Amino acid sequence: MPDIEIYSTAVCPYCIAAKNLLKSKGLAWRELRIDTDPVARAEMLQRAPGVRTVPQIFINGNHVGGFDQLAAAERTGKLAELLQATP
Repeated sequence: MPDIEIYSTAVCPYCIAAKNLLKSKGLAWRELRIDTDPVARAEMLQRAPGVRTVPQIFINGNHVGGFDQLAAAERTGKLAELLQATP
């Protein structure tokens, strides 16, 4: 099973869209809420330098980006490659 992490907030429509896309593929993820956990926020900023928006998605340790990048990866087939990569 791939290791999927999503940095998100409670009121983020793009976070919901990303989770719905992953759910439609039968995938599970670990959600890290940056609005309630300052440690998670700091970790996200360290792992994705210069990024301040959510969601920020990591698959098997690889930074995918936000929802738009996740959807683009799905369209191009890159998401399947990321899901098969070894963490």
